Amino acid sequence: MGDNKKKCVIVLSGGLDSAVVAYWAKTQGYQIYPLTFNYGQIALKETIAAQKIAQTLSNTTKIIDLSALKDIYGNVTSLMSRNIPLTAEFSDTIIVPFRNAIFLSAAVAYAITVGANQIFYGAQGSDETCYADCRREFYEAFEKAAQLGTEQKISIDAPFSGKSKSEVIEEGYKLGVSFGLTWSCYLDGDRHCGRCESCVNRRRAFIEATTADPTEYEQI
Repeated sequence: MGDNKKKCVIVLSGGLDSAVVAYWAKTQGYQIYPLTFNYGQIALKETIAAQKIAQTLSNTTKIIDLSALKDIYGNVTSLMSRNIPLTAEFSDTIIVPFRNAIFLSAAVAYAITVGANQIFYGAQGSDETCYADCRREFYEAFEKAAQLGTEQKISIDAPFSGKSKSEVIEEGYKLGVSFGLTWSCYLDGDRHCGRCESCVNRRRAFIEATTADPTEYEQI
């Protein structure tokens, strides 16, 4: 007899949002297949965080080596080059163009191989203004492309689309997410730097959620 439990692939970055998505999917009764990427980013601690998060769900994450993408992106984004200054606010230099499309493409392939027809990723409302590949119209169009390219009923969704980062954190606390294991910083220090745009957003979201922030920051 086959396994009738519903399956999903989770794009698990190691950050707050995707961790909440993974916990949420588990509570929805999915057998989860986490997928994490080394895409040449400075913050390789993301992949370590993703593995720790998966372990709290009695799982492991498959880490895909796409580090050669640094040859494409290395001169345009501070997430891959230490020669490009990090900013504390949103700027073009922290964009990794079309990154979610690359990740979702791999997730579609993985879904086919494990027999899953559902893919979830951590796009949420606070990112939709600045990041085109976090918007509903993007992932709905990508879903259509995946269906055309595979001739299968692949579904792609961001469960917290439209919700703010602080609302995602609030949901995560209800689900018991181990936020102290997550990694948001664009650097690879022993602690979150507290200065980059991602750290600033993380700290602000915890304050807005009026919940305890377990993060250790180098600078407040």
